[in-house]
Amino acid sequence: MASNLTTIGHWALIVGILLAVIAGFTTVPSLTVVLFILGLVIGFLNIKDKESTPFLIAVIALLLIGVAGLQLGKLTDVISSILENFIALVAAAGLVVAIKEVATLARGNS
Repeated sequence: MASNLTTIGHWALIVGILLAVIAGFTTVPSLTVVLFILGLVIGFLNIKDKESTPFLIAVIALLLIGVAGLQLGKLTDVISSILENFIALVAAAGLVVAIKEVATLARGNS
């Protein structure tokens, strides 16, 4: 069963990245919601306890790069759209992992 869930998590990541890139070239209604849900799935199914800290550091770096790139305003509309989509995906996955880490710390387990 765990293998099936991991496979679903990997496919959620692949589909999320593809959607983020493809939607940079066109308008997809409610894409942010879809990417957010895929990000939640990725956070729940792909990231194991021992991977939490490196994953959260990577999420912080990706979000900072994405937001900084958008703030500069010198990107094309396509690249800006791809970054916005990718931020929605990564932020949701990071949210799940961060909440799991907080719960673990609150229980006193490390």
